[in-house]
Amino acid sequence: MYPIEAVPKHYAWGSRTCLQTMFHLPQQGPQEPRLAEMWFSGHPQSPSPMKLPGGVSSNLLDEIHSNPVAMVGEHASQEFGPVMPYLFKVISAEIPLSLQVHPVDFEARAGYNRENDLGIALDAPERSFKDSLAKNEMLVALEPFTASVGFAPVIDQLRLLRSVNHPIARQMVHALTARTFHVGQPPQEYAASDVMMPMSSITWPDSRRRIFRAFHVAITSPPTDAGSLEQALREACENVPESGRQREALNGAVQAAKAFDTDPSVLCLLMMNPVVLAEGESVYIPAGLPHAYIHGTAAEIMTNSDNVLRAGMTIKHRDISNLLHSLNCQPATPIDPSSSAFAALAIQDLITYRPKISEYMLAYGRVDSASGAWPIAGRLIQRYGELMQKYGPQRLQLPSDGPRVLLCTEGSLQCITALQRVSLDQGEAVFIPAQDGHIDIGVNPEGHEASHGSYLFASTPF
Repeated sequence: MYPIEAVPKHYAWGSRTCLQTMFHLPQQGPQEPRLAEMWFSGHPQSPSPMKLPGGVSSNLLDEIHSNPVAMVGEHASQEFGPVMPYLFKVISAEIPLSLQVHPVDFEARAGYNRENDLGIALDAPERSFKDSLAKNEMLVALEPFTASVGFAPVIDQLRLLRSVNHPIARQMVHALTARTFHVGQPPQEYAASDVMMPMSSITWPDSRRRIFRAFHVAITSPPTDAGSLEQALREACENVPESGRQREALNGAVQAAKAFDTDPSVLCLLMMNPVVLAEGESVYIPAGLPHAYIHGTAAEIMTNSDNVLRAGMTIKHRDISNLLHSLNCQPATPIDPSSSAFAALAIQDLITYRPKISEYMLAYGRVDSASGAWPIAGRLIQRYGELMQKYGPQRLQLPSDGPRVLLCTEGSLQCITALQRVSLDQGEAVFIPAQDGHIDIGVNPEGHEASHGSYLFASTPF
């Protein structure tokens, strides 16, 4: 096991307190950049520093390159090459961040090669494709977390947009209801948007084409008068129940409009599914799915890619045309990877989240000398009680192969292998190479205060 450090990332939407508290960093003043993300990373642009025996300094990427089988394992080396297959982060959003899409596989490869041919530096602000990989990501809330993910049913989109007294909302309603009677013969007013549809749109049903047009209306409209969107959204809130999906969607849009008061793309949030996560709840976001994070602190794990295509709600580079080429316009319920039969199930002190991909999985667990019930696991077990009964009780085993990162998020704990025993306090982490084999995570007998701790465990699902 090797001590590993997170790479801090400062963005305008980040927090001034949450990550600083977890990682025991100095609190930032009002003029300092906000801390948004902490990366545990083998990504070429931001590899995590690590300590080798004898106090020698290195970084995760160099160590994997020097001995890939020992570090990531034979299976991962054969499938992914001498790389870290995933990127693990802790993020904290104090204000909403960009309305975005991650490019699908072939768009990522084409865009990466195209920008390389154009000579655009990998760290250039106008660069959209920093990697040739699609980015599929999963988020697990560490506190109440709100987001907008994927498109809601059209009937819900219309209900919300009709409640907002704003000219752009009315244009979006028109786009959602203007039918195409013959494929290839769109209403003339939408000819400009239809030429930006991906090639796969030739097989789309008409409803999906209308969703694309309404989304296009919002992200390509000129800036509005300052404050007009927020006012219209607040007035709409007065006409819906104080709880429920309509209010959740409007609340997210109000927060976005407050931060981006002239940006009409905030109205896209009314087309999307509002996601409200309690601690331990999760959502999986495959490439192509539009999403925006609104507020909260969470663990995030993804394929080892930093590709982001933004359409609005940001001061960063927007790449609307490439985003639209990857946009998934099919309405669908957000995916919870902890509710799938292919995810390992929750038990008393451990919850695992495993989407149907081979690059990564994540576990959220607790150790406690008192062995009391963990409310988070209990709540999820109750939520998925039918699934638990169907597949029966299981003792979950953390992977014994592949590259693994263990982060202590609260209290203290011990990580034990056949050769080594390491104690971790809040904010400390270790990289566990494949060669270390089986691990146990338990109470730290020398921990501060009561002997308990919580942790995040990132790994490949081998």
